[in-house]
Amino acid sequence: MTNRRKFVQNSLLLGLAAPLLPAAAQAALPAASAPKAGWKHWVWTNPDQKDTEAQLAERYRKYYEAGVRGIFFEADSERHFRAAKAQKLEAHRWIWTMNRGEKTLLAAHPEWYAVSRKGESCATHPPYVDYYRWLCPSREEVKQYLEQDYAAALKKDYIDGIHLDYVRFCDVILPVNLWAKYGIVQTSELPEYDFCYCPVCKAAYTAEYGEDIDKVQYPEASPSWRAFRYQRVNEVVRRLTAVARQYRKPITAAVFPTPDIAHRNVKQDWVNWNVSGVCPMIYHGFYKENVTWIGQAVKEGVQALNGKFPLYAGLFPPDFKNDAELAQGIENALRNGAAGVSLFGEVSEAALAALKTASAKARA
Repeated sequence: MTNRRKFVQNSLLLGLAAPLLPAAAQAALPAASAPKAGWKHWVWTNPDQKDTEAQLAERYRKYYEAGVRGIFFEADSERHFRAAKAQKLEAHRWIWTMNRGEKTLLAAHPEWYAVSRKGESCATHPPYVDYYRWLCPSREEVKQYLEQDYAAALKKDYIDGIHLDYVRFCDVILPVNLWAKYGIVQTSELPEYDFCYCPVCKAAYTAEYGEDIDKVQYPEASPSWRAFRYQRVNEVVRRLTAVARQYRKPITAAVFPTPDIAHRNVKQDWVNWNVSGVCPMIYHGFYKENVTWIGQAVKEGVQALNGKFPLYAGLFPPDFKNDAELAQGIENALRNGAAGVSLFGEVSEAALAALKTASAKARA
């Protein structure tokens, strides 16, 4: 999260056949359990090993009192997980999915990485920033690698569930607030940011649609090529969902703010997943919108899901001018159908107070 937080703060950017499982594992996924009354709020954070036991107990107690019911931890720290659970909070492991730049993986399997329409691999030519190293979702070896990685987390008794992030393709269109920083205008899909054109993806597309994508004049405008890529990521999610089922634990995901933006910007089709819940990153400042847009974005997502699973609005506190505006943003989300909100990063006592106030107002 250190790199991601630095990127967010500096540039305002956001984020074989399937194994046969025992019959019990084929049952419906557990819901991301909601309290009997009130909203369910979350916090995205990275555990700090300098925290003392007393600090953790006090922090997590205050979280619970404010209405937070779960934490997405980006690193695996048993001490932090158990401290959160001791204060009645769910402790979920937050793991990056398709964006994986581990040096050992890059060195061992550079062929696993996505290739742009320009013909450049993320293994050697990462787009935008150095840590943008996107795996190809069509490769069976990639899906198996991810299954094993998430299973290793799920089998631990102190981990209550898993949380997917970067479960998509690279941003072919960045939020408009970033265009000036990178000196680009993305009113169209530029070749160096359009993925994946590796041999495996091309062959799979030809087998499914009978077309050679290299012979399509404007591949970025092809509905079937677009749908094909949605399905590639959907299959990764399906496989990981099956792993979560096997361990009888919930699986949630950080996703782009609305179904339309997710489709257009990152080829992400989260409405058609079968997860326990989603946290759309409705970071209004990234899109040069005001807090009213938070409610609109939530409404779009809730209507598209039609009750399939809960939506928790992801909010970025630095986007808000003050705590009163944060409270307004939270209230806008809740009044438009969010089952709760998820706050990114450090959460101040003032932010917790805003969360508590907004929740009470929205319930009234």
